[in-house]
Amino acid sequence: MLLRAVAIWFALVAVAIANGAARNAWIMPRFGELAAHALSTVSLCAAIFVVSWLSIRWLRPAGPRAALRIGGLWLLLTVAFEFLAGHYLFGNPWSRLFADYNLLAGRVWVFVLATTLLAPLLAGRARRMWPARA
Repeated sequence: MLLRAVAIWFALVAVAIANGAARNAWIMPRFGELAAHALSTVSLCAAIFVVSWLSIRWLRPAGPRAALRIGGLWLLLTVAFEFLAGHYLFGNPWSRLFADYNLLAGRVWVFVLATTLLAPLLAGRARRMWPARA
């Protein structure tokens, strides 16, 4: 299950990169940076759920806790990639990386992280993979 979860995470990275490219090419020129950030956050959250829904049967988590562990792994990998690659590979200053966490400034990136954590659980429940609780 772990290797499958990592494989799906790489697919999520590809989806996120495509989402960011679409944001920069089409959304930001029309609506501005802050609106583009919000719109691309919504579209990325939807895409994360769709990928989770499509892959959850292949991932085969044994139950809700296992699905949350997958989401936790995805979350950890995402944050590590964001900060480590964002700073050391792409040269972004730490202040810019942390700025995406400022809800008071309209930055809603934390919703992507929450979706990343919860999507496997929600997808498993939506696909009725486990018996309902009594």
